[in-house]
Amino acid sequence: MIAHVSDVHLDTGERSTERTRAVMTYLEGLPHDLDAVLVTGDIADHGRPEEYELARELLASRHPVMVCPGNHDDRPAFREFLLRQPTSKAPINEVRNVGGAVIALCDSSIPGADEGLLEDETLDWLAHVLAEAPETTPILVGFHHPPALLHDPFIDGIRQFHTERLEALADHHPNLVAFLSGHAHTAAATTFAGRPLLVAPGVVSTLRLPWEQRPRPEDYVYLDQPPALAFHILDDTGRLTTHYRSVLG
Repeated sequence: MIAHVSDVHLDTGERSTERTRAVMTYLEGLPHDLDAVLVTGDIADHGRPEEYELARELLASRHPVMVCPGNHDDRPAFREFLLRQPTSKAPINEVRNVGGAVIALCDSSIPGADEGLLEDETLDWLAHVLAEAPETTPILVGFHHPPALLHDPFIDGIRQFHTERLEALADHHPNLVAFLSGHAHTAAATTFAGRPLLVAPGVVSTLRLPWEQRPRPEDYVYLDQPPALAFHILDDTGRLTTHYRSVLG
């Protein structure tokens, strides 16, 4: 079983810190070990070193943790202060064999922009990961930006674009089971390239959907709803089941 967390937006303030701590405390208190905890981007709110130092502390877990950047993250600082790797502006991609499956987290961020895409370097890397995995091994591919419309104008305007090559890769690898993303700050499920696209809710806030009341036009999110996360279960038949859970502090 995989826990899927997203959009913690750590800014060293009390609110984001306590909401992230509540989610991680909940995961630490589970009676069974998880195969992985995925954190799909917007780890820091401003991409500052002190935010990644805090993230390194708060996201530490007895469960294996995988992270990828979002549009609020800064690649060099992410590498140096969260991952403890040499600084670089190159995409941050990670792959692990987890619980009989392969999980590939891709960097969909564009430095200095809110929208996303997978750079050629990342797509080449992903193509290699998919080619190397045995045909019978299920693969989950994650990133920050959803590559499909979620029917919210604000989020759709800053989604992942230029997805043709990603879709072509999926067409050639039937063992790619699903895509996982964040960015939208709302639990959502749709499809992309004929696979489930499962969007984790936000930890720091929750998106106001277009048909919900908005006190002011600029109020895109709820700040009073509890943080939430997703659980993905991939069973022995290859069937994927997702549960969404709110966490009360």
